[in-house]
Amino acid sequence: MSTPSSRTLLAAAPLLAAATLASADPLPSWEDGFSKKSIVEFVERISREDSADYIAPRERIAVFDNDGTLWAEQPIYFQLAFALDRVKILAPVHPEWRTTAPFKDALSGNTQALLASDQKGLLQVIAASHSGITTEDFNTIVGSWLATAKHPRFERPYTELAYQPMLELLDYLRSQSFKTFIVSGGGVEFMRVFAEQVYGIPPEQVIGSSTATRFVAVGTNGKPALIKEPQVDFINDGPGKPSGINRFLGRRPIFAVGNSDGDLQMLQWTAGGAGPRFVALLHHTDTDREYAYDRYSQVGKLDKALDEAERQHWLIIDMKHDWRSIFGD
Repeated sequence: MSTPSSRTLLAAAPLLAAATLASADPLPSWEDGFSKKSIVEFVERISREDSADYIAPRERIAVFDNDGTLWAEQPIYFQLAFALDRVKILAPVHPEWRTTAPFKDALSGNTQALLASDQKGLLQVIAASHSGITTEDFNTIVGSWLATAKHPRFERPYTELAYQPMLELLDYLRSQSFKTFIVSGGGVEFMRVFAEQVYGIPPEQVIGSSTATRFVAVGTNGKPALIKEPQVDFINDGPGKPSGINRFLGRRPIFAVGNSDGDLQMLQWTAGGAGPRFVALLHHTDTDREYAYDRYSQVGKLDKALDEAERQHWLIIDMKHDWRSIFGD
């Protein structure tokens, strides 16, 4: 019996490698159930050129909310935790904050009062703690905070609280020629500091809320810089999300994932396009490994969007039952 020559083996190597990749599980942290099957079947269906539902790579746009969708968001949004730490650092030059709402709540650690206040109070804290510095200095401050701050329950850096199943999903989509974007109510410059390192999403593919900036010449050499101003420029939440996508991308997504009522309009707009669409909600149902919350939560409230998902038969990802691992450990 003859044995294959080295030339034959070399020629077959690319085919063997391709077969191995094709058979590899792209979502190993997902349970083998309906959610995982739905994702893989959709991606395969729109990626095959011989499929009636084929979508060209240039149109394969996937959008993801950040807080509560790509990383955790309880007990408070992580950017708010950063803002509270910044307020404490800045407080000595703002003595009036000790007696003025919402800053007195921020300084006393009364986050429940902050969350119970209207959006205006939260925006005041964010604006005051994020302004008066150059965009470069802000990036440095955020990076330093992320390197040292830890989550109060998990006692791990916030950047280690990205969801492993979602990281796998991002990688899987990109391997199938999708462009992945973050579309979040969080601050765009805050997210851009870590998005590429944590999610593999470059800064130009992050859409978020923003404050105004002002062009200035800094120092004796007149170095050009942008100063962050306290005025809110754009709120990328609720109906602002599809507006932001249209403004910055110019294409309607075909794939969208969120977790709260703030994502509802983004999901509706994605689902409303022509051709195949994939829309999903992540439902937090795991008190042991993470948190369980939905309709009555002050953070990441999921009420109207949950009802809409059930009516429209969108995929509802059950964290407890659909994910083998949450944070990759």
